[in-house]
Amino acid sequence: MKQLQGRDILSIADLSFEELYYLLDFAQKLKSGVEKPKSNKVLGLLFYKASTRTRVSFTVAMYRLGGQVIDLNPKVTQVGRGEPIEDTARILDRYLDILSIRTFAQKDIQTFAEYAEIPVINALSDLEHPCQILADLLTMQECFGSIAGKTLTYVGDGNNVAHSLLLGGALAGVNVRVATPEGYQPDTAIVEQAKKLATNGAEIVITDDPIAAVEGAHAVYTDVWASMGQEDSANTRIPLFQPYQVNDELMGHADSDAIVLHCLPAHRGEEITNSVMEGKQSRVWDQAENRLHAQQALLACLLGC
Repeated sequence: MKQLQGRDILSIADLSFEELYYLLDFAQKLKSGVEKPKSNKVLGLLFYKASTRTRVSFTVAMYRLGGQVIDLNPKVTQVGRGEPIEDTARILDRYLDILSIRTFAQKDIQTFAEYAEIPVINALSDLEHPCQILADLLTMQECFGSIAGKTLTYVGDGNNVAHSLLLGGALAGVNVRVATPEGYQPDTAIVEQAKKLATNGAEIVITDDPIAAVEGAHAVYTDVWASMGQEDSANTRIPLFQPYQVNDELMGHADSDAIVLHCLPAHRGEEITNSVMEGKQSRVWDQAENRLHAQQALLACLLGC
């Protein structure tokens, strides 16, 4: 899809309905071996936050395309010593072909994109996690075929993953329900944006009732109750979030063929029980693998492979 070449992907909402489904279909072809695009380009990884799946999946995806990867660890580069983002962006633009950034503030990624002409990918910020949602929707598509009209329920903290699920689900025509404790709801601007993006009659529901949210859902999704940078509040959150734990009782309210998703890492016994994580409805490991295929598709399209 030529219109994706050279683009920045800072939000899942940067994609159109057609582009989103093209990426999902392309990722499935890459996974099956039907498509084998090649590139000799160089990907830079600039990660200010810890990462396992994102770092490894981006690296392997680029290697599979025939390209190279440079790990720009802030601890051993000048970006960690206070070099302005504007300066770093303009320099990296002259060395790299594409840049993937994991950081705290969304505005920092936006600044990189403003000052660098190469494609910039949001590999996670405090506001969004768009690459994760590509893998999530790919996993649902593998399980259900057509996902338009299906219901995805997210329970837990209204964090960056919840934000991208709202936007990506709405864009794909998936009904998205988000259940959180009072005071931990997703950003209202994101919710309103999701409602505007909703296609094919998709419904966006925000509630504090986890049982009502899960009722009849085709996919039940959760994440850690305290994201990176919120570790100090982890213990105080546990009592508030306990009713939102994804366990066998809660799953009993979902569709009988419902799947369970988690973006990982998981705190077993907190947001999800071991029996559900390892149960027959879990698609957590397929979901993690699909980060590789979804990101390889995204890299290939942005690079014009």
